[in-house]
Amino acid sequence: MKVAVLGLGEAGSLYSSGFLAKGWEVTGFDPADTATPAGVLRFDAVADAVRGADLVLSLTSAKVAVRAATDAAPHLSDGVCFADMNAAAAEIKAQVAHVVTAAGASFADVAVVGSVPANGARTALVISGDGSASATAYFEELGASVEDIGSAPGDASNRKLLRSTFMKGLGALIVESVDAGIAADAEQWVRAQIAGELSGSFAALDRLRDGTRKHAARRSVEATASVELLDTLGVRPVLTSATAQAHRTLADANGRAADELLDSYAGLPVANIGDARQRMGMVDSGIHAMWKGARIVGRARTVWTRAGDNKALHEALAKVQPGEVIVINGQGDQNRALMGELIAERARSRGCVGMIIDGAARDIDVLQEIGFGVWARAVNPAGPYKDGPGKIDVPVAVGGVVCAPGDLVVADDDGVIIVPAAEAFTSLAGGRAVEADEAQRRAAIIAARKVAS
Repeated sequence: MKVAVLGLGEAGSLYSSGFLAKGWEVTGFDPADTATPAGVLRFDAVADAVRGADLVLSLTSAKVAVRAATDAAPHLSDGVCFADMNAAAAEIKAQVAHVVTAAGASFADVAVVGSVPANGARTALVISGDGSASATAYFEELGASVEDIGSAPGDASNRKLLRSTFMKGLGALIVESVDAGIAADAEQWVRAQIAGELSGSFAALDRLRDGTRKHAARRSVEATASVELLDTLGVRPVLTSATAQAHRTLADANGRAADELLDSYAGLPVANIGDARQRMGMVDSGIHAMWKGARIVGRARTVWTRAGDNKALHEALAKVQPGEVIVINGQGDQNRALMGELIAERARSRGCVGMIIDGAARDIDVLQEIGFGVWARAVNPAGPYKDGPGKIDVPVAVGGVVCAPGDLVVADDDGVIIVPAAEAFTSLAGGRAVEADEAQRRAAIIAARKVAS
């Protein structure tokens, strides 16, 4: 028997070892510079790895799962079982199933519902899809506890996401609680309280906490899919949304520690930045704050759409990262609002700090209530079209200024300024210098007035 493993990371290595121990031939493929597990015959092309395999395990990542299946499909033997083991939403599983079954393979949606590092190839699984029976037999040979639910591709993944509403939330909660204990000089007391409630004591606590920090980026994708699933089930995902946000925040912290530059811009008036930049980058005054006192600083996530249509905005919402500002070229149209309270809540749950819209918005009383900053040309109660076309993550024109993805956006009661990413540090220094000079001059004027009186 032969198994091909696409993705030779931690999980791929453990499953490779499991099948090798059973006497299987194991081939592998991974474009990354990962170590090749002992006994695995590694190939430089997917085609060579999967050719002649009885079972193919896809352990890549959700974002490239469809691509991996597409690359493998033309080279799969008739009747081979293609097992997608990536943590992905049901829609992605359905796409992968369509690709591989069209090539004559059977498909198994394999959801891992335990810790692979702790249990290896014996980790518990839930499997669905037309190839579930075959996949179940193969994994049971490894000693895994398998629940074969048959049904459609994506059903097993949905079971995993349902479990994730608890497990991922618990891990994020432990991180927050232990961090609070450290801050209160009561770390060990907090740990003991948590450990006393967990089966497995401190080993379970540390596994959840450390795993949450290490795998925050991947788990944030899974937790976000859980939010979407609960929405479709009619269950309000309050804690699940918070869990997804917590994982995104941890992932962001892992990736760039913290954007100290954004923190340095905090409190610096738009007018001072504009003076330092000789008024370059100032968005025209027609785009103004929807409520008084709003202020944001963040990196630009850009949207370009036809007048009155917000389909592209929904695409941007799925990709926006914590600390980003969504900047929308809505063609200056004031006849239909491109966003309101529901989109604002979705954006907040993703960590978006605000929006700049060359167009209209609505529900401004709620926007003020929840503290979500929006700058737009007008308020209009009419809702948008959702047909497209549109683009995201491309340079856009907003209020007479070009904004590229990643540019710095600062907005307050006075208006909005776009600072090119490459000029952010020099503009900060210039803005602070203007701020200091104005403070000194104002103090001199006040002092002179007091002397005169």
